[in-house]
Amino acid sequence: MPGLLDGKLALVLGIANKWSLAYAIAQAFSREGARLILTYLGEHQKEGIESLAEGLAVERILPCDVTKEEELAGLSAGLGGKALDTVVHSLAFANREDLAKPFVETSRSGFLLAQEVSAYSLVAVARATAPHMHGGSITTLTYLGSTRVVPNYNVMGVAKASLEASVRYLANDLGSSKIRVNAISAGPVKTASARGIKDFSGVLDTVSKRAPLRRNTDPAEVADAAVFLASSLGRGVTGNVLFVDSGLQIMGM
Repeated sequence: MPGLLDGKLALVLGIANKWSLAYAIAQAFSREGARLILTYLGEHQKEGIESLAEGLAVERILPCDVTKEEELAGLSAGLGGKALDTVVHSLAFANREDLAKPFVETSRSGFLLAQEVSAYSLVAVARATAPHMHGGSITTLTYLGSTRVVPNYNVMGVAKASLEASVRYLANDLGSSKIRVNAISAGPVKTASARGIKDFSGVLDTVSKRAPLRRNTDPAEVADAAVFLASSLGRGVTGNVLFVDSGLQIMGM
């Protein structure tokens, strides 16, 4: 049976290690026949990304620090005229101290940093890659803390709210170019960034008891949802947030 992404070229930003949701997505894309372009943040990360790329259908690996305009321009140039079919944006960051203290105590610099890396970067990446796309899909990753208060998520929740608003505005802007823009709201998963959230193990325990499916989210489920959005099966879906969280978002108290 042919893969759902046969013949497609996908750019995946945000792989940090083998526990990253972006890595799970890259694996699923490769399984479904897509060719991949991956990015890394700084020379210190390059070797690790090259190691993770082994066994995947990776065509090239490019540097990209989304806080630097010259690297975003380099990303666009590094595509070398190739036509992209899908982009996965899995980038977020907040200072650990801004996650550990009450939101009202968030520093100005910490607030702006979280917004720049976690939300504005989607806009910047879309601007850099859209000229290389003739239709296709851009997918980002968000979390329930964008619309509900999650203890210790703090400034990141506000950044994710901004990210989701950006998804809607980008979907409108890029729709005329037949580019779809969506977000996947994944349940809490043990990633490197999640470990920066105070009492994250408690969050996982609560979800496993309260979510309708009575379990936590499997990264492979998030990856399969990304495959759906990138494939022709998702051709009518844009400007949406797709929840892959064992149903937690429907629960009240």
